[in-house]
Amino acid sequence: MANPRAWVLANETAEQLFVRVEKERPALFLPPLNRIPIRAGNVGNVIEITGPSPSAKTEILLQAAIHCILPKKWNGVHFGGLERVVAYIDLDCRFDVLRLAQVLKLRILSAYGPALGTNWDLCEVSPRNSFNGSQVDHLDDELFLSCMKRFLYIRCYNSSEFLAALKTVHLGSIGSGEELGASLYILIIDREKLSLEKLTENVVQEINKIRDVQPLLVLASKSTIFGAAAPPNDAHRGHSEGSKNLNKHDRKMLLYREYMSPAWQLFVTHKVFLGISVSSDGKNGESPTYVCEWIQPPFSALDKFVVRNNGICMVS
Repeated sequence: MANPRAWVLANETAEQLFVRVEKERPALFLPPLNRIPIRAGNVGNVIEITGPSPSAKTEILLQAAIHCILPKKWNGVHFGGLERVVAYIDLDCRFDVLRLAQVLKLRILSAYGPALGTNWDLCEVSPRNSFNGSQVDHLDDELFLSCMKRFLYIRCYNSSEFLAALKTVHLGSIGSGEELGASLYILIIDREKLSLEKLTENVVQEINKIRDVQPLLVLASKSTIFGAAAPPNDAHRGHSEGSKNLNKHDRKMLLYREYMSPAWQLFVTHKVFLGISVSSDGKNGESPTYVCEWIQPPFSALDKFVVRNNGICMVS
């Protein structure tokens, strides 16, 4: 190096640094994961979402994907997205692409609603993606297709296909292809039943290879093994003071046993536990209320939310 001193001299102010980092690695503020600003990075930022089935784990992953593929602005309309590529690896082969399209379209209509004098958030939309004529007329097909091009869906039927998928994502990251390239921002792993215990170290190694090439935010779901019969040292309990105010059923929902290997536990930097509140279990036609607690790092509060047609809504 001709002039080492010139290399170490600061060439930007602290304010310029924060502006650049926010632009290159925007934080993901997504309910109910909005208590902590999580962003992509070469190290850290691996969020594990744990809970029984159903507890809205896949819905949170879906909302994260939509937030990632939506643009921040489009034709002067604010959407607040990241306009980045997301790779969604489905290990249970149960992901509903029609649900993704439905919510994405409703998010687009919701953003256009104020300009058109319409509150699309309150529109009745069927679960299978049926929109009335007025809604279809105002749907921006170009924007919808642009967003869907940034959504990469990979379905894996076994652990070998999962490792092959990670290798493919890695090769795409170091290549010049537009499908992945430097725009890949979130890697989502949706898993309920597929066992990875014997391959955990290989999985961690492959994900780290991707992160060595570019900053990456990893979101991974995991089913729960409840720890009622587990030794106390092997069980995870609700850490927050708020969990003390829950009834007996809800406190049990926050007790589970860790079964992933130490390699994965060290790899994960943030842990969130989800459950269904017994006060609103979805009976009588009402939407179930879900409970969310940050296990790592622990927070002294519990968040409750419901899943609507247009996304996730926090409740008090």
